[in-house]
Amino acid sequence: MLFSPLSLPGGAVLRNRIAKASMEENLAAPGQIPDHRLRRLYRAWGAGGAGLLITGNVMVDARAMTGPAGVVLDTRAPLQPFAAWAAAARSGGAAAWMQLNHPGRQVRADLGGVAWSPSAVPISGTGGFARPVAMDDDDIRAVIAMFASAAARAIEAGFTGVQIHAAHGYLLSQFLSPLANRRTDRWGGPIERRARLLIEVVDAVRAAMPAGAALGVKLNTADFQRGGFEHQDALRVVRLLSEHPVDLVELSGGSAERPAMHGALDGTGIDERTRAREAYFLDLSREVVAASPIPIMLTGGIRTVEGAREVLRAGVAVVGVATALAQRPTLPRDWSRGRPGPEPLPASSATDKATVSAAKQAAVRWILRRTAARGVAPETTDPDAALRLDARRRARLLRRYRDWLAARTPSGTRSPL
Repeated sequence: MLFSPLSLPGGAVLRNRIAKASMEENLAAPGQIPDHRLRRLYRAWGAGGAGLLITGNVMVDARAMTGPAGVVLDTRAPLQPFAAWAAAARSGGAAAWMQLNHPGRQVRADLGGVAWSPSAVPISGTGGFARPVAMDDDDIRAVIAMFASAAARAIEAGFTGVQIHAAHGYLLSQFLSPLANRRTDRWGGPIERRARLLIEVVDAVRAAMPAGAALGVKLNTADFQRGGFEHQDALRVVRLLSEHPVDLVELSGGSAERPAMHGALDGTGIDERTRAREAYFLDLSREVVAASPIPIMLTGGIRTVEGAREVLRAGVAVVGVATALAQRPTLPRDWSRGRPGPEPLPASSATDKATVSAAKQAAVRWILRRTAARGVAPETTDPDAALRLDARRRARLLRRYRDWLAARTPSGTRSPL
């Protein structure tokens, strides 16, 4: 079944059940647009045999970034570079979806811009993040419009669908979390009200796209924080989404406070047996998968064909692969020919979970940069060395981004660009 087609509710068809899940490439050219490096990277993944390619998160608001080299698709971005990116991603026959995101309060203080959140609740347990500002109704309406506009432009550029990022502690995930969302108005309280923003974004995005364009949502199975978003909440949100035209729900987990999506243990709730089995969130997802009328995609630690098949046997429709596809863009083709996947990345020497997670992300970004520059993917690197290199590179990119943002943003503005 791994290599059989999948028809989605809206009519789109994936050629197989393997998806390249979103990774934060951090490869934007000056002006926060895609260039030849992202085209080369996605052309390699498309030729590798995956059925679906989901881009790294594209920001809908230039003032709210996950990193200084993130791609931005707002109303002022030129469309031609995105059209070239979409063409490269589709060149091998895969469906190509753009992941749309607003980071909310998960914005580093040195980036400037805005750090919107449902409530002014700072991120706990880790430093360097901006102080969040509670959103008013105008801010919320602006965010809905940003997602809808970016979706329409993504499809116009040639992407076959979009995915709305409502996981990993970003803005829509913050509204879902009772820890981050302490509002008492119609945007907070019980899960049905905390999910209102996500539902309104879904409806606005669908209305902005033509018939046949696919719409996905990325959702946490759990935040792994006491009193936070739990798997029973995920079950209820999926049921709410099933009443709207959603084609695929991807399940993952974690946030900047609890980076479970990178396999970081120590308090995340993921045990050693689960991590060894690869699919970090499979056990937590089983009830959602069984009850969901929407096809489910599961991402998190999958790197072998045996692990992928175990996920499908659990009723999951699409297997999301991230790090292993960074290491080996030809992985789906290799699986189809009986070849093994890459070995896991070496472990960081750090002892705290935040640094372990950051080092793994840095290692993946280093591999992606090498592939984008040379067209050949190195399968391994030293995560600690990659993290040091990432810090030096970030300082240079930060100056470039802040200069660009200052040139296009009136000082102190809270309105959308």
